[in-house]
Amino acid sequence: MNKIKILKKNVLSDNWYTLYKVTFEATKKDGSVQELSREAYDRGNGATILLYNTDKKTVILTRQFRIPTYINGNADGMLIECCAGLLDKDNAEDCIRRETEEETGYQISNLQKVFEAYMSPGSVTELLYFFIAEYTIDMKISDGGGLDHEHEDIEVLELPFTQAIEMMTTGQIKDGKTIILLQHLQISNLLS
Repeated sequence: MNKIKILKKNVLSDNWYTLYKVTFEATKKDGSVQELSREAYDRGNGATILLYNTDKKTVILTRQFRIPTYINGNADGMLIECCAGLLDKDNAEDCIRRETEEETGYQISNLQKVFEAYMSPGSVTELLYFFIAEYTIDMKISDGGGLDHEHEDIEVLELPFTQAIEMMTTGQIKDGKTIILLQHLQISNLLS
């Protein structure tokens, strides 16, 4: 295992979140030491959830504009994805309950943590907590769509699970966290 010693940590930007330039020494397995410099984007940790209905064999996804995808070739910038949000000062469970209600309009009761994972560890510090939860129509308390003061304009999609899987294979769903949770449902046979 490499031994790491941070030498410098400079803030390059703190406009939206914080972009650092970190200079560090890394001791390699052979004992040699090298000085390296990397950038790391710190946006905090987050949580994501896939809602599913066992009776109807459906899932709830969202569609919204994502500027990074637009500047990287996504023609309209719209992305279909699972509900997600940053923890801010909440724990992962409280965060995802709040985000689920804000984005989808569903007030969930029982949620199941699947795992946690770093999604882009080469450049982003975020640890993402993954959840699933069963939903029913009586859990719907609003239209969802996000918060105006956060400039969210989120479309809520209820899709047959088989269609969501097909959309993943055809490239209509390209969001990593969503693909992971759809595949988790698929291998868990929760909607068989």
